[in-house]
Amino acid sequence: MNSTPLMPMATAVWLVENTSLTFKQIAEFCDLHEVEIQGIADGEVAKGIIGYNPIIAGQLTKEEINLSSNDANRPLSLKMNEIKIESNEKKLKKYIPLSKRQDKPDSALWLIKQHSILKDSQIAKLVGITKNSATAIRNKSYWNFNNLNAKDPVAMGLFTQKDLADALDKADRRIRKENKEKEKSEN
Repeated sequence: MNSTPLMPMATAVWLVENTSLTFKQIAEFCDLHEVEIQGIADGEVAKGIIGYNPIIAGQLTKEEINLSSNDANRPLSLKMNEIKIESNEKKLKKYIPLSKRQDKPDSALWLIKQHSILKDSQIAKLVGITKNSATAIRNKSYWNFNNLNAKDPVAMGLFTQKDLADALDKADRRIRKENKEKEKSEN
């Protein structure tokens, strides 16, 4: 976790202008050199930088500043705000135009050829086809198999590279788990 404030130079400008903290305290808090803080105070460094209030930003409290102002040896400590950011990307189904729907079996074939460790259910979920279709393509019993051309689904925009990496990571973990179980049963 990062222990420096957001926009350290602008935060230092604000602290110099609005507090009675020592240069050393400000320098340590903002991860800057004391000479830089001296330069800010003298108006030689950070010209034109508008001060950034760390209290409003939730990185410091008035009490923390007051405690450190009264004790020159007490360092400021950054207030950590644990924020969980959730993504709604997984919940949204992406619309695939009719012109690209015919590319889904081609993409499934590409995934089977390039990443054979993926399960049919993973391929079906990534590409947006049924598991039975993915299995049929893998077994070469798909009704239109002879006309399929393997095409990279990421390049065609059916899903992102991150989605593929996540699926491959999951498949790799599954294979490692299966191998461990296999070793245990053999011993």
